[in-house]
Amino acid sequence: MMKLRSICAVTFGLPLILTSVPTHAEAVKVAITRLLSYPSVPIAIERSYFKEQGIEAEMVYFDSAEPMAVALASGGVDFGVSGLGAAFYTLASQGQIRLLASSAMEHGDGFSNLVFIGSPKAYESGMTTAHDLPGHTFGVTQIGTSLQYSLGLIAEKDGWPVSSVPIRPLQSIPNVITALVGSQVDAAVLPATPLLPLLDSGKVKLLGWASQLIPNWMGAVAFTSKKHADQDGYMVKRFLTAYRKGSHDYHAAFAGPDNKRADNASTPAMLELLSKFTSIAPGLIDRATPYIDPEGRVVMADLAHQIAWYRSQNMMKANVKPEDFVDTRYAILAEAK
Repeated sequence: MMKLRSICAVTFGLPLILTSVPTHAEAVKVAITRLLSYPSVPIAIERSYFKEQGIEAEMVYFDSAEPMAVALASGGVDFGVSGLGAAFYTLASQGQIRLLASSAMEHGDGFSNLVFIGSPKAYESGMTTAHDLPGHTFGVTQIGTSLQYSLGLIAEKDGWPVSSVPIRPLQSIPNVITALVGSQVDAAVLPATPLLPLLDSGKVKLLGWASQLIPNWMGAVAFTSKKHADQDGYMVKRFLTAYRKGSHDYHAAFAGPDNKRADNASTPAMLELLSKFTSIAPGLIDRATPYIDPEGRVVMADLAHQIAWYRSQNMMKANVKPEDFVDTRYAILAEAK
């Protein structure tokens, strides 16, 4: 069971009181997808936390994670919040990306993010749990994403070769959902909240929750370019102050004193805010809520395991280490137990 404990914190940790902010707001672009896995930025925008830090943050929307890292490296955006994957680690190995904080994690204790689902046809043929995946086709957005890594974790846990599950890259989450409903692929693992109406109607079938089957790993992170990290440290620190305030508000709305999922007086307002961001009904969000660490802490051992898996699957060649791209001038580290 992973338990997060801070072992390294920069001096601007939450809350950070800056002596001054720029007179004129500094415009930054943040690459993001309209998914519940990335709530800290929209919360910080809605509650003016970025403005308090002299930042005018604009969200730039993408359909999947991999193009975000490319856009950051090219200077098209200033920050990104996305799932991890082989492309991210490959760019990190080239020195272009600096990881700053965590976003959604597979935590358990009542929190839910990714869900394994099956097509009706495959389910009726006997594939009723994620343990039954060998021999069945598996839809992903792109090769080398954290969705494919989730499949690798269940294969590792069960002891079957991941190669026994043929992969079908379909470019976007909507495409994967369409293929599942039409039984063009047998299974997938996807963010849960958009799928709940389809699960309720039986158009797709539940195979298991990732937080229960393969808990305790980082699914998404916030990052910036090496250029910003090295040359614009004051801006990066202010960005993270606002980001962590958003993470803190999210955690306070959904976690009890024991860090388990629990609603409270602040939950309804947060559900409405997140519904505005994702276009998903508040009631559905309340049923499948990812875990967010309030400080955005980063688990180095988990990152190392992910890199080793992508390398073992020949999805990346670089032998990069987390220490090479997690920027400890800004990131707060944690350890896994």
